[in-house]
Amino acid sequence: MSSVAHPPAQALAESVVQSVDWLAIAPPTLAAVVALVVLVADLFAGEARKPLLGWFSVAGLAASTALLLPLMDGDRATFCLTGDTHACSYTADHFTLVVQFLVLGGALLAALLSVTALKDARGRLPEGEFWFLLLSSAAGAALLPASRDLATLVVALEVASLPAFALVGIRHGDRKSSEAALKFFLSSVTATAVSLLGISFVYATTGTLYLTQVADRIQRVDGQLHTLAQTGVVLTLVGFAFKTAAVPFHFWVPDTYVGAPLPIAAYLSVVGKAVGFSGLILVTVVGFPSYADVWGPALAALAALTMTVGNVGALRQQATRAYSAVRLLAWSSVGQAGYLLVPIAAAAYSDDAEHAVGSTVAYALMYAAVNLGAFAVAALVGRTSTANRLTDYRGLYTRNPLAALLMAFFLLCLAGLPPGVIGLFAKVTVFSAAVDAGLGWLAVVMAVNVVIALYYYLQWTALLFRAREGETEKHRVPAPLTAAIALTAAVGIALSGAPQLILRFADTGLF
Repeated sequence: MSSVAHPPAQALAESVVQSVDWLAIAPPTLAAVVALVVLVADLFAGEARKPLLGWFSVAGLAASTALLLPLMDGDRATFCLTGDTHACSYTADHFTLVVQFLVLGGALLAALLSVTALKDARGRLPEGEFWFLLLSSAAGAALLPASRDLATLVVALEVASLPAFALVGIRHGDRKSSEAALKFFLSSVTATAVSLLGISFVYATTGTLYLTQVADRIQRVDGQLHTLAQTGVVLTLVGFAFKTAAVPFHFWVPDTYVGAPLPIAAYLSVVGKAVGFSGLILVTVVGFPSYADVWGPALAALAALTMTVGNVGALRQQATRAYSAVRLLAWSSVGQAGYLLVPIAAAAYSDDAEHAVGSTVAYALMYAAVNLGAFAVAALVGRTSTANRLTDYRGLYTRNPLAALLMAFFLLCLAGLPPGVIGLFAKVTVFSAAVDAGLGWLAVVMAVNVVIALYYYLQWTALLFRAREGETEKHRVPAPLTAAIALTAAVGIALSGAPQLILRFADTGLF
């Protein structure tokens, strides 16, 4: 009798056990392993050796980024359903690699900024915990673009988000930091709960969590379940819209950026957005293409609202108010999120959805480089002017000419003006995506917002070159901060010289 039962048992075991493509999952895995090593090493490292944890973390993120290179030769997938190679939980395709490069590269630059910030804090920030949380969040953010089922997407979103809450409030005894972390946490948890409700509706109507199977089954749901499926699609988008800081899920952004250590604000502005936008792209274009008539108008309205509220918020910042420079960058990041939403909305109306999505990825790459550069210069100014007001940037050219010139370049890139050619190119790409999809009204709203943004970007740029009252204090630039500014400047200048490269690199390969 046992001999009769043996073959079915063996077949069942073979269907459950899956082979793991370790090379495919290496980038996020290495970041997670380095996080654990740092946490354990912190227990045994003396105070004099704590700075080594930071450099080890920087090296770990650099190695994780380098592990993307062997994956460029072709698509890989692992954790797949037996007998169905199209239903996988983890896929390392071109889209995944581009977003992972953005995430891990952004985390690496934030880590370089953090090395200087932790040294300046003189023990007020716990180094071991800081590096563990940053690496853990980066590992979750790198996992998300590779996720191809809704459960893994949510897990990756939370692994990226939960350490970020702690990083925002990591300064012990700082009331502003604690309030920012609490606001960030409560609003994020609410958005996640709504998304989980939406995912449960999608699962109830399709019987699967794999995006490719969801896309196939959701267009054939029973008529009685059609409303439930539509509701599930809309609710699922909420969590990712929160991470992108889309209006009305944006209210946490200004206070969180001001309360967090500046490198963490830079990290959230780039890596947090990359997480949100890659999740939005996967659930809409890959998971719910047949419901484009639901999410397309919703995202178009969100895009128009987000860019308008963000730019008006930035325009209203008072130059003499404490932390006005960081607040302006925070509101600017909300406005930029509106531009990033435009091509995703256009994908619902376009015959070439891949090209539309590629515009978002291209814009995100440009935004990441120049926004991190702007935060790096803000970190430099913040070392001598802790309130980081806009007025503190007055006369920066006389104190540090190179930093002032690069800050002007970063701001002009964000505004889309020469010599920031890459910023202009990215905005034209997004604009053309809206026009090609027949969203002329959205293109007009975007054009108006670009003009509004020109005012506050140029106003800040002009401050850099105005004469400063009183004594001129020279800025000493530490090596990690110099490296971060130099890397972002090199990327921005290189892409301004050959902007077509970014579109080729951002070709998503999702389909």
